Amino acid sequence: MTTLVIENKSYVVMPTEDYKALQKKAALKTRPEKTLTIKEARAHTKKLIMKWASEK
Repeated sequence: MTTLVIENKSYVVMPTEDYKALQKKAALKTRPEKTLTIKEARAHTKKLIMKWASEK
């Protein structure tokens, strides 16, 4: 990992594998706000499909 300073701002340069591992670790710590039931998810999906179909 290397630190760069450009225009008084610090940036970190790291290998892609390390960055992806860091992203995965952060993603696993976040929890969804609300988990939908199957019935709610289907209704939400149908609503979105109708919305997108009407936009065309």
